[in-house]
Amino acid sequence: MANMMKRVPVAEQEPKVRARNFDEVCLGYNDAEAKEEAERCLNCKNPKCVVGCPVSIQINDFISQIKEGNIEKAADIIAESSALPAVCGRVCPQETQCEGVCIRGIKGEPVSIGKLERYVADWAREHNYMAAKAGAPNGKKVAVIGAGPSGLTCAGDLAKLGYDVTIFEAFHEPGGVLQYGIPEFRLPKTKVVGPEIENVRKLGVKILTNVFVGRSITVDELLEEEGFDAVFLGTGAGLPKFMNIPGETANGVYSANEFLTRNNLMKAYREDSDTPMKAGKKVVVVGGGNVAMDAARTALRLGAEVHVVYRRSEAELPARVEEVHHAKEEGIIFDLLQNPVEILVDENDWVTGIRVIKMELGEPDSSGRRRPVEVPGSEYVIDCDTVIMSLGTSPNPLISETTKGLDTNRRGCIIAKEENGETTKQAVYAGGDAVTGAATVILAMGAGKAAAKGIHEYLSNK
Repeated sequence: MANMMKRVPVAEQEPKVRARNFDEVCLGYNDAEAKEEAERCLNCKNPKCVVGCPVSIQINDFISQIKEGNIEKAADIIAESSALPAVCGRVCPQETQCEGVCIRGIKGEPVSIGKLERYVADWAREHNYMAAKAGAPNGKKVAVIGAGPSGLTCAGDLAKLGYDVTIFEAFHEPGGVLQYGIPEFRLPKTKVVGPEIENVRKLGVKILTNVFVGRSITVDELLEEEGFDAVFLGTGAGLPKFMNIPGETANGVYSANEFLTRNNLMKAYREDSDTPMKAGKKVVVVGGGNVAMDAARTALRLGAEVHVVYRRSEAELPARVEEVHHAKEEGIIFDLLQNPVEILVDENDWVTGIRVIKMELGEPDSSGRRRPVEVPGSEYVIDCDTVIMSLGTSPNPLISETTKGLDTNRRGCIIAKEENGETTKQAVYAGGDAVTGAATVILAMGAGKAAAKGIHEYLSNK
């Protein structure tokens, strides 16, 4: 009998091996392991995990189906709530959501809900099982701007309600951050992302790429001239932030956004790439979020020695514990409680190092985390040839600047109601990072879901 307090471990590539390849790190459960882990679920009467899920998957129900061996039924249950289960099973911060409130987790380890969701989604893909079905056409047209997690979710939900949906995507491939932000070793593109986008297409959603809304066509034109009844803005947050320290414009300084996009979308990590990218011999990544971990682990796989510089301590690292653990196993060096003050360059304006100052934690600030304070006279230099800035992103102002009547806040985020995605402009809805600033895939999906409901209510009552 399995130990009910401990979760069934999941197989992973060995750290020494995976540090040199871009294959997926986590290998997932097999049938026997999934069934054994599912047995740990208590099937609570009032499942807290469902409340903890931003898209309200009926988690206890789908896990019960795994116990019975009805994987198709489990896939059906997940498909009612989520358009991207194989993605969420891999990249959701389950530990702070569903698993964070799992009753099993009070005395032992919570049920591995994420790994079980991944198991069901992978099973469905491998068996060509399509759970979701399109609704009967209702004669109404909706435009979705951006083919990232919020746009894909909104489009999928509307297609299930019978809407004629077209997604307009600026890049040459759909997927948004799933395609170009999160690296291959955490989220395989051909195996996982492609088929999940294909499932949205199978619901009848049209995806037009290389269409830059705000440049090639405006939101007003879509509504007034192209015959769309409503528009959803899921344009994300693609504008990188910088520290504005000396040397930041030097050669060899990247934003994490550019670094990851070039690697993922243009496959710069491949020897035969048209846009190859040298990561350098010694790379410093500035920041401590999941994106910083992604950039650091990518640079490592490109052959660099990698240091992560973060101004707080490990307890405050915003990245998922699993990501930090994987990064350490792979040999990434963490220089914590340190903050850059200057990037050093040679006569040709190439990076030669980064000057940092040591920090100590003071009183808590508005975020509830202890504020880092500089230690006077503690500056020193880390030699490096590449610096990757991973300090967060904000929304691209193009849409808001070209759409009259669409209000944004002082951070440049579109103002939208959380419960239904309604913006200040009639028939225009928004959700995801364009509204919240950089957040998670699942929160963007939750917003896309809420907006689909909002659009449906608006068009049904119109």
